[in-house]
Amino acid sequence: MESWQRLLLLLSLALASGEATKDNDDIDLVSFLRTIYPGLLVRNEPVIVNKGSEINSLKQLRRPAVCSITERSKVKPLDQETNVTPGPVVVTKDGLIKGITVDRAYIFYGIPYADPPIGAYRWKPPRPVGPRPGVYDASFPRASCMQACSGPFSGECPWIVSEDCLYLNVFVPLDVDFSSSLGALLPVMVWIHGGDFIAGSASKPLYDGRFISNSTRTVVVSLEYRLGAFGFLVSGKDPHSSAAGNYGILDQQAALLWVQQNIAVFGGDPSKVTIFGESAGAQSVSLHLMTQSSKPLFKQAVLQSLPFSIPLKSRHDALKLGKEFAKQTNCSVSDLVCLLSLAPQVVLAAQMKTSSKVVNPFRFLEVFETWGPFIDGELIKEQAVTAFQKGHWQKEKPVLLGTTSEEGVIFVYGVFKKPVSALESAVYVAAIFKQHALRILHRYLPLYRDADRRDMLAQIVTDYVFLCPSRRSARAGTAAGSKLWMYAFDHVASDPRVWSNQTFCYRHACHGAELPFLFGSAPVANFTMSAAEKLLSNRMLCYWGAFAHTGDPSSRARQTTFCRQQRLPAWPRYSDTSSWLVMNLTVRSHAQVGTRDHVCDFWDHLGIY
Repeated sequence: MESWQRLLLLLSLALASGEATKDNDDIDLVSFLRTIYPGLLVRNEPVIVNKGSEINSLKQLRRPAVCSITERSKVKPLDQETNVTPGPVVVTKDGLIKGITVDRAYIFYGIPYADPPIGAYRWKPPRPVGPRPGVYDASFPRASCMQACSGPFSGECPWIVSEDCLYLNVFVPLDVDFSSSLGALLPVMVWIHGGDFIAGSASKPLYDGRFISNSTRTVVVSLEYRLGAFGFLVSGKDPHSSAAGNYGILDQQAALLWVQQNIAVFGGDPSKVTIFGESAGAQSVSLHLMTQSSKPLFKQAVLQSLPFSIPLKSRHDALKLGKEFAKQTNCSVSDLVCLLSLAPQVVLAAQMKTSSKVVNPFRFLEVFETWGPFIDGELIKEQAVTAFQKGHWQKEKPVLLGTTSEEGVIFVYGVFKKPVSALESAVYVAAIFKQHALRILHRYLPLYRDADRRDMLAQIVTDYVFLCPSRRSARAGTAAGSKLWMYAFDHVASDPRVWSNQTFCYRHACHGAELPFLFGSAPVANFTMSAAEKLLSNRMLCYWGAFAHTGDPSSRARQTTFCRQQRLPAWPRYSDTSSWLVMNLTVRSHAQVGTRDHVCDFWDHLGIY
């Protein structure tokens, strides 16, 4: 009998005892793990995800930093700004706004779309901006939302953070003539950044919207929204006497409403709005597709690396986290006055202390996303994966969705700093999947022979959290008549010798690896593209732009000269009549049958997402 088979036998005996299948919040997960393997190193300490950890022993793309906190402070323009000159002045419903002109676009930085959520308005829905006298200076980004500046793949750390952060940026192609009456309005692309709902910023150089805007003739908008405890604390149900959560999603709605009311004066068409986002940003996009009140605010959507299988908290679990948070502040969870009196630094410190709290031990995947939206029964009524499978979303809207081929690497190597043995990996699989663990291990264990099984865990995360539920949701949408296109970002450098520590995950298709290719921001991601990689980047820009213009990523209609020169390979709609073809985004992009369809068939049959 092979070692992995002996391991399955051991687990089968433990699981047969029934200890792994009780769905009870009061069960101690640590004790359960030790009943399976007493020697396992499992502590009653928080697991810190992506807090200064190394990925595959590679250097981080940026150093952790301590952010300064300010109110309405001026933030330095992005590092790559060159040849900046005064820009056009536009008249919005809230007043005059003056932007800047740079080499590739007109940019309007830091436009307020809601009043500051500070003081008594800390845990309140966003409020409309009042009229402003004079001309608003939109020549520099404003502060990012409150966050701790650490973790991989989040670009440049926002050096200044503040509770006063409800701003957005607008990027407009240079051929838009603001000196005369605007002609035909351009499609609008609204970017919602990721960052686990605790980090990220609309103004990170990685998300520089001028590249997409200028290359595809679209107006690009990027927005900030409240993060962590500031955006998602739940201390009770009554919004008048407690923090009711989901404020970050309400902020996004307020920004989308601002776009509807104002984007025309920037040359954008409010009837042609595409919302797009990656990771937590893609989760946000999926929630707007499920939310009736968001329906009139956009026309179509792009979901990049949506972690479908990471569960949103129930009200019970969100309130449990809120109690843990309040405990760290020495406030009662029911004392809103006390919570509102806390300094922003105190709120952030308490958030960080509870950021790895698994409030429901039988939803162990919560460790990957402690703070974020919860199912409140009104704005959000169910899990996204459930809504997509049952057709409870805006199915008439075109959707482009996809994943990277190595999504799980950054998560697994962020949690597990040291090698994980076969036995340890099996224990964690049992903790997450309970009665399904034996079948899952039987599927994966024989495929991995190295002593360190983190690669196996990373593949399970890739398949279960990202790839397979995305495929199932796409097939359910197709069956309901929706227009969907799927991609797999599977980039591998044409010459492995050019890999370096900093560029490993971008070239190895980790979570978020497509971003510098999509935004054309490789220089700020600290790696140099080969000619083949630049072609991939250009084609991705044009696919997304074509989708914004026509609802079809490979449409030739209304392509710019730049995009016509890229000679885009055809990207067929995702449907069974075309053998479920997926666009493989690599140095030689091509449509293909999904390479892991047999694995996703396995997960679909388990029926656990």
